[in-house]
Amino acid sequence: MSAASSTPHYVDPRPFDPQEAETLTPEQERFYQASQWSIIWMRFRRHRLALWSGVVLVLFYLCVPFAGFIAPYGQGERDNQHLYAPPQGIHLFHDGRFVGPFVYGTTARVDMDEMRWVYDVDRNAVQPLRFFCLRDQRDRAGAREAFHLVCPAKDGTFYLLGTDRLGRDIFSGIVYGARISLTVGLVGVAISIVLGMFFGGIAGYFGGITDSIVQRMIEILRSLPELPLWMALSAALPVTWSPVLIYLGITVILGLLDWPSLARAVRSKLLALREEDYARAAVMMGASPRRIIVRHLLPGFTSHIIASATLAIPGMILGETALSFLGLGMRRPAVSWGVMLNEAQNITAVTVYPWLMAPTIPVVIVVLAFNFLGDGLRDAADPYK
Repeated sequence: MSAASSTPHYVDPRPFDPQEAETLTPEQERFYQASQWSIIWMRFRRHRLALWSGVVLVLFYLCVPFAGFIAPYGQGERDNQHLYAPPQGIHLFHDGRFVGPFVYGTTARVDMDEMRWVYDVDRNAVQPLRFFCLRDQRDRAGAREAFHLVCPAKDGTFYLLGTDRLGRDIFSGIVYGARISLTVGLVGVAISIVLGMFFGGIAGYFGGITDSIVQRMIEILRSLPELPLWMALSAALPVTWSPVLIYLGITVILGLLDWPSLARAVRSKLLALREEDYARAAVMMGASPRRIIVRHLLPGFTSHIIASATLAIPGMILGETALSFLGLGMRRPAVSWGVMLNEAQNITAVTVYPWLMAPTIPVVIVVLAFNFLGDGLRDAADPYK
């Protein structure tokens, strides 16, 4: 007798109950009844790295509207007595007793042997930090009293990341620079999305000669080296333009050169979706091509467009930083992370005053956070995962 025939065959004698067979747990029922965006959010929450990256980006973007409050100094405020001052560490205890957040005072002198500024720490000069305080500051806007999150002590200093060659606080510059460096990516991606959806939409829906023309345009743009093209177009901007016009010009350049990748993604999706039954039904009912594309086809992969745009923002931030670092983008008196890194072009200054490279820290953090966030959104929006 074989092993298969010796195995008893069990049949449940109870009658089949369809209601019992289709009973779902509350979690399963909530998942099957959820909308597309709710399902994407459920999946995204399981991606811990992407979730924390989103929190980090929210904290960085809070610097955009509240830069003047977060930064302890004004945007163009200078301290001629503290040129190339090193970072001041924050302490809590002095001589074994708790004082609260404070910094030690410093005394500047010139080292004639090495030809550089040297600051001696005075351990007897305890300078407590003040929080939620009013402080007199003098910058390009003139002398005025401003409200800050943290202020140095009266007649004291608080340079968390040191100062540059003109005595400007680097930490305050990073906070103010976030307004340009972070928003240039958003504005540039907005331009890229509009162009990518337009050209990709008409290429994917109409096909034929229209698709061929759009594809040749994309191939021409993608065949050109990106950074030299950025540099050439940025150098063509008039030097007499105001910082606002330069900012708008840089964002338009970045947006105009970044749309081909998104256009190809939109085209490939529309080529597949236009053959679906609901799209053919809309055509038979007499809907216009514009309505079919905007109302029926594009919403089917909006989540993928958001994920692609999130992954494109870091490239534009790096583009603005590179152009400003090379002196072809934003210029003083405007402040961005690239403009601040322009001070670190001299390798001698960097080796003597390494804190001039501090603006690279937020650039690396923001780019990594956007990449992790984009990966999490892409995985959450994938219907096959």
